[in-house]
Amino acid sequence: MSRSTRRFPAMPPSSRDDLRRLHFIDALFAHVTGHDLYLANQIKGAITFSLAELETQTAAHPEFAATFDAAFNAAAADLLAKLFTGLPRHGFFHWDASLTLAAATPLFTRAEIMTGLKHLAPYRESTLLVTNLRPALIPPHRRATPRRQRDYEEALRFIRALTAARTVRGTTLQLLLL
Repeated sequence: MSRSTRRFPAMPPSSRDDLRRLHFIDALFAHVTGHDLYLANQIKGAITFSLAELETQTAAHPEFAATFDAAFNAAAADLLAKLFTGLPRHGFFHWDASLTLAAATPLFTRAEIMTGLKHLAPYRESTLLVTNLRPALIPPHRRATPRRQRDYEEALRFIRALTAARTVRGTTLQLLLL
């Protein structure tokens, strides 16, 4: 069989989700793990253990996967916030775009990002975490229309541009869009 016609078996959805979560944790906690996937897997395991009941329900009912993902992301964001609270010289701000129906609209996005940047202004090193922007603009139970895709891409560009324009030179700001 030639190289171009060889087929590889598809990964089961649970393995794919676990791998995605592992890389998510590795990206979030890179300053702690040093991109060591073994350590990232330990953190992922701890978060998963705290959500054990929901994980069991998800295994029995695959339609709960979105709920488990949201809970996993929220638990990881809370853990990251607690970690940065212990670092007095590092600022941290988290915006969950799915808190209200209007939160992901351009006006509210600008207001939330500006609030975060004002909060982070006194710090030389800081992290701005934006979660659930995609589900807020492209709901999982609705079709991903070209307009919704365009709105999401525009929101990403807007957040990046606003953050770059409003961050003081000489500061290190990590913008995490999850």
